This record gives sequence, C-alpha cells and structure tokens, in this order.
Amino acid sequence: MKTIKRLTQRLWDGFLTYALKFGVVGLLGMVLDVGIFNLLLLGVFGTDHFFATAIGAKLVSTSIAIVFNWVGNRYWTFRENRRKNVGLELVEYALVSVGGLAIAEGCIWFTHHVLGQTSLLATNIAANVVGLALGTAFRFVLYRYWVYGTHRSDGLHNIQAAALAVEREESLV
Repeated sequence: MKTIKRLTQRLWDGFLTYALKFGVVGLLGMVLDVGIFNLLLLGVFGTDHFFATAIGAKLVSTSIAIVFNWVGNRYWTFRENRRKNVGLELVEYALVSVGGLAIAEGCIWFTHHVLGQTSLLATNIAANVVGLALGTAFRFVLYRYWVYGTHRSDGLHNIQAAALAVEREESLV
C-alpha cells in the first residue's frame, strides 16, 4: 500500500502538477490567441493586409500568446527548472512554440486547401481545436523534458539542492 501511495505522490509531483499548471497558463494563452485570431479575421484591425487572412492572423495571435505563455511557464509552471541563461531558454521555448504554431498552420492549410472548407467556423476548428490540441501535446512534452528538463536546470531547483546540501553538512558538524 505504501508503494502505491509513494508512486502516486511521485506521479503527482513529477508530472501532474506540471500538467495542471501548464494547462492553466495554456488556457489563458488560448483565450488571448483565439481572441486576437478572431479579431484579425473579422477585420477589426482592417482587411487589406496579410494579417487579416487565416494564416496571417494565426501567426500574429500565436506569437503574442507564445510570449505570454513563456512568462507564465517560466515564472510559475516550471519555475524550479528555469535557467539563468534567459536568452537560450527563450530561444529554445520559441523553437518549440514555432513547432506548435506550424502544427496549427498545417491544420488550417489542410482544412482550406485539401478539404476546401474556408468558413470562420471551419477555420476556428482547424486552428483552435485540432491544431491547438495537437500543438499543445507537442509543446508540453518538449517544454517539460527539453526546455525545462531537470537535467538542464541551473535555476531554483539547483539552488534548493545546494541549500539542502549545506544544511546536511552543517547538521553533521
């Protein structure tokens, strides 16, 4: 019974806590992404530019959401594993995010050019349901195990480990 309890606690601490926090940050980012996407598609900012098209609107809305989500994930979701080299972390985060964006853009392209569906509803389903679900799974795995992987951490996780080591040494003396 203790083994099951420890295994459950380890699963919660090692994965589910991250997934829950990632979901909250992602949900807020999705509201921002979908809102900006639809405002651009509906022509609120004009209709005579690339960013009023489905591909252009998704590029802008996702780019803004990427920055929002990076801040949320860096300072809340994966804060124990953030790195001191903020620039490298941001570049890696952006690369993974661009991969997620490419998945969403591919879903829009497929819906428009293969299925021939170009309505606002079809575009939103392609971009913000199918593309978002596939892109989110892709991003979570790469953020968790590459960008913020504990093996790459030099942030709070290592600071806490060093503090515990000092405490242990002091208690032995």
